[in-house]
This record gives sequence, structure tokens and C-alpha cells, in this order.
Amino acid sequence: MGLPLRDLVVAQELPWDALSGRTLAVDGYNAVYQFLATLRQQDGQLFSDAEGRVTSHLMGVFYRTTSLLHEGVLPIWVFDGKPPERKTGTIRQRIVAKEKAEGEWQEALAAGDLETARKKAAQTSRLTRPMVDELKKLLDALGVPSVQAPSEGEAQAAVMAARGTVWATASEDYDTMLFGAPRLVRGLAARGRAGSSPGAQLVDRAETLSSLGINDEELIVLGIVVGTDFNEGVRGYGPKKALKLVQEHLGFRATVEKVGLDPAEAKEVLEIFRHPQAVDVPTPAFGPVDDAAVRALLVEEHGFSEERVRAAIARARQRPRASSSPQEAHGHQTLLETFGGTNPP
Repeated sequence: MGLPLRDLVVAQELPWDALSGRTLAVDGYNAVYQFLATLRQQDGQLFSDAEGRVTSHLMGVFYRTTSLLHEGVLPIWVFDGKPPERKTGTIRQRIVAKEKAEGEWQEALAAGDLETARKKAAQTSRLTRPMVDELKKLLDALGVPSVQAPSEGEAQAAVMAARGTVWATASEDYDTMLFGAPRLVRGLAARGRAGSSPGAQLVDRAETLSSLGINDEELIVLGIVVGTDFNEGVRGYGPKKALKLVQEHLGFRATVEKVGLDPAEAKEVLEIFRHPQAVDVPTPAFGPVDDAAVRALLVEEHGFSEERVRAAIARARQRPRASSSPQEAHGHQTLLETFGGTNPP
């Protein structure tokens, strides 16, 4: 669901050229669920191939990735693993919400209300393991690394950023900041709209904490009071009211007790953020586009337009040279220069 911290964080506009050569750990589930919500037909149905297999997830990742590579941005897609036990309640709520939206979608269709139908359909999105496996296959064909997280993808992405494996995390949610990500990039979706956006947004964690006058632990406590994927928040406490509370600097136990939270349960949530589950990942290497593999998956198996796929591959063929330091941006070098690639089919 994501923490509603937009009005609290310090965000700065980040021109696209400032991201050239930067490696970003993309919160895969966050992005793909956006694709599944938005890449739909007029009546709310997902796009699918001739055999009825969903293709919206492939469309979103393929065109987003090739567009970013064209801009010089190096995305490393990170996918969720097994969720923590404390997320069970959130998952159950989401299932119930999807089932309710499914019924409302069908009712709207029966009434001929396509606008409502599409809106409700967007709330029914489901991402399955076979779909994720298919996305990994696509990314591999594009020469783009992907990482399988042991648990939360945003936690894995945050750890990669904190360790310097990537320059920043990329997500529309602010949760990675609670997991310790030093930088968060938002707004990558704007790149897919024909360059309509002048750039993305960069949220610097240290700068945000300084401006709010709180420390690392107090940021997590703020999230716990508002409510996270791992606990229900306190009724009546939004981000601004929770900020005033943690700015009293009462300490963890006194703060959660003041709002009626169980200190033991709150401590469990605190530890999830303070010690995120993640695997060690060496600096991932980007490779050449495998034209034949991309074509086999998208064109031959799922009926994508060959012309559009070839055009997107052409955009992806130019990207920054791999850097020994993710913090440093480098000039462009084409794949043909680096790998002696072949012409698109």
C-alpha cells in the first residue's frame, strides 16, 4: 500500500540526464502492479495474446526497461520472495478487497458503465509466480539483471542501495526509506509517456531526516504509528500528527505506549525494518540484447508487434558502459561497440 509520506519528505527534481549511468534497484512488484492496473482495455480487461494469456506485465516491463536504457538509466529489477508472517493480515485484506472489486467490476460491466468498470478492474490485479518467471526470462534476454529477494523486494532494494551495489532504489512507495535506502527515485513511469516529463524525483534519506529533525529509528516509529504492511496504524494519526509525536523524542517504548500500541508487537515491526532480509548481491553485470530470445518470447509466443519490438530493441542498444562504481556516471557506449552485437531481426 505504501506509506503516505509525500508531504513530509524532501524531494528534488532530477533531470533524466542526471540519471544517465546510474544503477537503480527497481521495486519490481511495485512497478508491475502499476502495469497491471493501468495497461487494460476499455472494459477493464487486461491485454492478452491469442490464447488468452495475460501480456500486460510483459508490455509494461519491456517498454519501461527499453525506454530507461535509452535514457542511460540502468535498472536492476528486484522481485519479492516470501512475505514476513507479520504481513499476513495485509495480504488477507488485499485479497478481500480484490474480491469485492471483482464483483463491482462485473456489476459495472452489466450496467454498461465502462468508466467505473475500468476503475474497479484495476483493483483486481494479481501477479503470479509464472508471470514473474516470464518477466525474468524477458529481462535476461534484454541483458538486464534481476534479483530474487528472499522476502520483501523493497527491503532487498534498500540493502543494495545502502551497500553501494546500486546508486538508489526506484519505487513509487516510500517504504524503502524505512528499510534504510539512502536514496529513492520516484516517477520513472513518466519516462514512458513520450518524454512528457522533464525528469524524476529524488528523495535523499539523510536530507529528509535532517529537515524533519528525527533519526533513523524515529522515522520507522513514525511509519509504525501511521501503519505499515506489517501492522495497523493508530486511528487518528496521519503522517503530520505522527511526525509531531516522534519529534518529542520520547524514545521508542514511551512513544508507542503513548498512542496505545503494544511495545512487543511494535518492536517486531521495528526489527523488520532495522534488519531487513536480503541476500548479498555483487554488482550486477549488464549484457547485450539477445534479439532472437526477445523475439521468440514476445513476437512468436505472445503475438507482439514485431515492428514495435524491433524499434524498442533499437532504443535499448545504447546504454552507459558498466561502471566499477555505481555512484559514478559514465559516457555512453553502444552495445555494438562493446559486444559486437547483431542487427535486429
